[in-house]
Amino acid sequence: MSEQQETVRRKRALSCIQPTGTPTLGNYLGALRNWVALQDEMDGCFAVADLHSITVRQDPQKLRQQIKEMFAILIAIGLDPEKNIIFVQSQVPQHAELAWLLACNTQFGELSRMTQFKDKSQKHADNINLGLFAYPTLMAADILLYQPDYVPVGADQKQHCELARDIASRFNNLYGNTFVVPEPYIMKAGARVRSLQDPTRKMSKSDENQNACVSILDDKDTIVRKFKRAVTDSEACVRYADGKDGINNLMEIYAAVTGKSYDEIEREFDGRGYGDFKLAVGEAVAAELAPLQERFASLMKDKAYLEEMMKKGASTASYVAARTLSKAKKKMGFVL
Repeated sequence: MSEQQETVRRKRALSCIQPTGTPTLGNYLGALRNWVALQDEMDGCFAVADLHSITVRQDPQKLRQQIKEMFAILIAIGLDPEKNIIFVQSQVPQHAELAWLLACNTQFGELSRMTQFKDKSQKHADNINLGLFAYPTLMAADILLYQPDYVPVGADQKQHCELARDIASRFNNLYGNTFVVPEPYIMKAGARVRSLQDPTRKMSKSDENQNACVSILDDKDTIVRKFKRAVTDSEACVRYADGKDGINNLMEIYAAVTGKSYDEIEREFDGRGYGDFKLAVGEAVAAELAPLQERFASLMKDKAYLEEMMKKGASTASYVAARTLSKAKKKMGFVL
C-alpha cells in the first residue's frame, strides 16, 4: 500500500475481549452490539485477548475451549470476517514483542496507578505476578500495532486507553513519528445493564448469584426464569423514576432490545403488574439473542471453518502488525 493510499484509508477501530467466560447481556448490549454497527463506518480489528487472561491462573483445557468459543461468538454476533480482521491475540507473536519495547518506555509509577492492578491484586493476593502489573503495556501493544484511529471504550477501560496514548506520544517524541495516537471512541449509549438481584451493581459473569446475570448463551427458559426473579419494588407500577433501580434496569434492557422509548413502555404496561412486565422483558431478550445463539451453535459444529477463519485472521493481523513492529524496531536502533 502506498503512502498516499495509507492516508486516505478508512478510519480504523480496534477492540479486544478476554476469553474468560461467556459474555453477559450487559457486555452484549453495552459493547458487542455496537462493534457490529461500527463495521459499516470503519475498518475493524477485533481480537480474542487470550494472553491477557493468564494474569490469573487458568485451566489449560478450559482456556483452549473458551478461546474457540469467544472467537465463534465474535462472528456469531454479526462481525463479518470479510470486512474485519478477527483474530486470536496469541497467534500473532508481534503483540508480545512490541509489549517489551513499550514496557521499556513506560514508567513504573504509571503502571502502579492502574486501578485494575489494584483490584485484581486484592482478589488474587496469592498470585500478584509481573504480568498482572505490566499487562497495560501489552494492551498498549495490542492497540498500537494496528495503528487504529479509535478504540471503543467503556468507563472501565478508559484509563488503559489513556495510558496507550501517553506511551505512543512518548515513543513518537523520543524516536520520531511511529504510532497513530488513537482517540477513545465513546460508543452510542448502550443499556447500562445492572445485576438482576442487586440493580445498584453492574451485571457481572463472576456474580455468585446465578440469577443475577444473564449470559448471551442462556436458553429461553433460563432467561425468562431469571427475569421473573428480578428484584423490583413494591409500587407495582412500570415507570422510570428515581428510587426504582430494579424497574429502571428492566426498562433500560427492554428499551435496548425493542427500540421502544420509556414513554412507550409505560403506556404499554399501564395498569399491568410487574409479573407481565418481567415476562415481556425476558421473552424480548430471548428473541434478541436467539439468532446469535443459532449462529454460534452452527459455528461450533464446523471445526474446519473456525480453524480456517482463525488462520486467516492471524495471517492478516500478523501482516499489519509486522509492519508496525519493524518500524518501531528500526526507530529504536535494532538491526533488522
